[in-house]
Amino acid sequence: MARNEASILSVKDLNRYIKMKLEGDGRLQDVWVRGEISNFTHHSSGHMYFTLKDPDGRLKSIMFASHNQRLGFIPREGTKVIARGNISVYERDGAYQFYVTTMQPDGLGSLFLAFEQLKKKLEAEGLFAAAVKKPIPRFPKTIGIITSPTGAAIKDVLITLKRRFPSVSILLYPVLVQGAQAAPSIVKAIEAMNRLGEADVLIVGRGGGSLEELWAFNEETVARSIYASAIPVISAVGHETDFTIADFVADLRAATPTAAAELAVPHHLELKQQLAIHMQRLHMGLLQQLQRKQERLTRLRRSPVLVNPRRQLLTQPAQRLDRLAEQLGYKMRQRLAQAAQRHIRLDRSLSAFNPKEQIVYAKRRLEVSNRQMLTTMQGLLRSKKQEWLSKLRHLDALSPLKVMQRGYSLAYDENEQTLIRSVHQAQLGDVVKIRLVDGRLDCHVMGMEENNNDKE
Repeated sequence: MARNEASILSVKDLNRYIKMKLEGDGRLQDVWVRGEISNFTHHSSGHMYFTLKDPDGRLKSIMFASHNQRLGFIPREGTKVIARGNISVYERDGAYQFYVTTMQPDGLGSLFLAFEQLKKKLEAEGLFAAAVKKPIPRFPKTIGIITSPTGAAIKDVLITLKRRFPSVSILLYPVLVQGAQAAPSIVKAIEAMNRLGEADVLIVGRGGGSLEELWAFNEETVARSIYASAIPVISAVGHETDFTIADFVADLRAATPTAAAELAVPHHLELKQQLAIHMQRLHMGLLQQLQRKQERLTRLRRSPVLVNPRRQLLTQPAQRLDRLAEQLGYKMRQRLAQAAQRHIRLDRSLSAFNPKEQIVYAKRRLEVSNRQMLTTMQGLLRSKKQEWLSKLRHLDALSPLKVMQRGYSLAYDENEQTLIRSVHQAQLGDVVKIRLVDGRLDCHVMGMEENNNDKE
């Protein structure tokens, strides 16, 4: 059987074609897989190579170093996980692989899936955008704290605030930070703080814990209340490695509650140090200005005007006035001499020309110019008239009325919008309007006959 050489693919081309097909499938480009890790290898490059398996199948997988650096646990042989990623083909071996981007132990899988779905939804709505973040005031007068009154977090925050900025006022709104009623309690506190309107910034958070214990800060109602708050919000949930939805939507994220207190207020000792530096710079600037003023005063005192004012203010101006008077006399005499010479030249010019002769000569030139202008205008009028008559005759010859006077007519449709040039433009019973040279006929098409001479 004959084969078309152009249809024969190389192994490389076939693998690439299969890869394109897999990567074009949207379902395979964002897929979650549950399985047990086996054949785990953490390469020196940082990449992780392993197989995900269950009782009925195996899936070759890879997680690059850029992704696994953010893992919150260390994968081991036999660990049951839920992984997210995409399916593609490794062209060299012709084997399809699961390219993992995120991974969590299977016990936390459902919560992690809910976390990722809500995060994607709120991010698409713009709740995480940097453009909507409110600035944290530099020197707040009142700090509002929304947390548990019995936890270790509130103690650390209060100690840090008073140590760094003793003059700041603190409003504590106690809430539940764990359990089914925690999210409504936090939402109520944020709304109450906004209605009260006394706090310049809010710290919302709690100490560390498991994903389940921190879940109140992953609730959508809490995220939307933080976004709607007119008061800037600093999130302070858990430890440095803990991330919640509240962290993403807050105006500023602190790694810990203590870090939130440090971000909320400046340190009074640092302010005193900065003030001392500014005072020193101001003092040095004033001294430098005073020094420059003193140097300028010294130069002025040594000025010849002040040392010998009579000589500078009277003698020198008098001498300058004498020089200017001499220069003025010389210039006046020079101007008078130039005026006399010009008067003589003008007098000679006037005597060389008789005004009466100039008038007669001018009249002759005017008469000649008038005759030339009249002749030119008459010739131009004759030329334009001949041109106009020629164009008029030409237009008259091309006029449709001339043609119609020879017995021709024009056929239009019922609305007189379209000129009928062919029998195909009309049908039996149509109204056709015939325009003649002296009027118009309204006709009905009673019959049709096509001229077949042209086709032959």
